Amino acid sequence: MGVFSRLNDGLKRTREGFFKRVRKLLSFESLDSDSLEEIEELLILSDMGSETAEEVIEALKDRKDKGKEPIEVLKEVLVEILDIPFEVPQARPYVVSVVGVNGTGKTTTIGKLSKLYSSNGNKVVLAACDTFRAAAVEQLRIWSERANVDFISQGQGADSAAVAFDAVRHAVSKGKDVVIVDTAGRLHTRSNLMEELKKVHRVIGKASPGAPNEVLLVIDATTGQNGLVQAKKFKEAVDVTGIVLTKLDGTAKGGIIFAIVKELGIPVRYIGVGEKEDDLKPFDSREFVNALLSTGEEGSEEA
Repeated sequence: MGVFSRLNDGLKRTREGFFKRVRKLLSFESLDSDSLEEIEELLILSDMGSETAEEVIEALKDRKDKGKEPIEVLKEVLVEILDIPFEVPQARPYVVSVVGVNGTGKTTTIGKLSKLYSSNGNKVVLAACDTFRAAAVEQLRIWSERANVDFISQGQGADSAAVAFDAVRHAVSKGKDVVIVDTAGRLHTRSNLMEELKKVHRVIGKASPGAPNEVLLVIDATTGQNGLVQAKKFKEAVDVTGIVLTKLDGTAKGGIIFAIVKELGIPVRYIGVGEKEDDLKPFDSREFVNALLSTGEEGSEEA
């Protein structure tokens, strides 16, 4: 199965929800004010947010008479919202801190990410810094064995910052390419836990100047607008550089991805569209929008 086909299948529930109705409205020959109003309402209901939905509608109005099919205009507008450039810092080891609240699929995402990096020829180190949640360390250990990557841990209850420091120093001394740090899941409303996360990042910077080189926030797509609230709080605390949106295969409200990118200016780096090890995908805005607004019958990427 090709990449587009897997993405197409993973987005089936999202596509068959609000966006299917949007596509149907855009198939009419004329796009009148009633249709545009209904489309705006559907976009808001999809968790896109009123501000972003309004901007999309205004763009549709401006471009609808320029010779393109309305569905193609919508795709163009949505791709523009999501298409935020991201430059990967040139650093070895490349240190990725993965943050988020409990229950978003953070540790599983890290396991899949380690496999993705490893399959691309990188020597990877996993740092088990989620030392508070029962079984989190063992869960990450299992993922390290699956991906055949190094694993650094001091066990449950250990100091998270110390584990992170050891993992980065190990990577430096052994010439490893990537370190992925599994931080403890925390509520974005708990300031003391956010301070602990800042400490972990400060210690990582001492082990390797400039690190962490990327801070990925894992958000469960099924949480809707609460995901936007999480993103705002984490960005304020630790300067999130990218989003991983998980469980997109389990929601009919895929609009939250547009709200987060538009309101915070943070690019989506990866999306999760299933439970399999290879169901974490590097994000491609055009590929995503094509799959979201496809009929579901395409077997290869649309032009």
